[in-house]
Amino acid sequence: MTAISEEEHSSIFDSDKKLTFLILCLVSALLLYVKKSFIENETAAFEFLQDRPEGAILQLISTLQFLSIPFIYAWKFTVIGFVLWVGCFLFGYRITYSQCWSVVMVAEFVFIIPEILKIFWFLFVNTDPTIPEIRAFYPLSLMHFFDYQDLMGSRYAYPLRAISLFEIFYVLVMVRGVNFYSLRIHKQSNLTWWIVSCSYILIFFLWLLFYIIVYK
Repeated sequence: MTAISEEEHSSIFDSDKKLTFLILCLVSALLLYVKKSFIENETAAFEFLQDRPEGAILQLISTLQFLSIPFIYAWKFTVIGFVLWVGCFLFGYRITYSQCWSVVMVAEFVFIIPEILKIFWFLFVNTDPTIPEIRAFYPLSLMHFFDYQDLMGSRYAYPLRAISLFEIFYVLVMVRGVNFYSLRIHKQSNLTWWIVSCSYILIFFLWLLFYIIVYK
């Protein structure tokens, strides 16, 4: 009991939600700034459009991307947190929606890693990329087994980027978070894998299937 209490006290899942959310937004904004300023804005296509009317539109879109970061995160955590909470409820785990929201928010930090790798790759390895190359590149995803030029504009491009090793890490953190909160109430938590599998993983693959079907 003492060990569990100490773990609860020091766990990132129990950290201040507002502070964690703020840190996530600031880190994401910083990485987006670096990617745009030192990679995307240095491409030949952007330099060509910079002094044209299209350049002003790109600048506006870029500004909106920065402003939308907290809203996109809030929406994502709200939806996935609800899906996870429903899974906990169906398996009889009395984990609150707020706790599920925290789990999803902490798990989101996993996706910071591929963004850092992407920046490193285009700054130091492929130093003269095209916009399609930048958009198609996602570290350790299924996209690397295919030629992105054959998939540009394809219904399979997004699913192949979405299914990656980091998605597995994301699920692992989610399982760890559910396990953390479940131990407060339940003496055993061997169902946490089933909870995440029957909630988030199921919805994730159904979403990808829906995307492939309706894509035009």
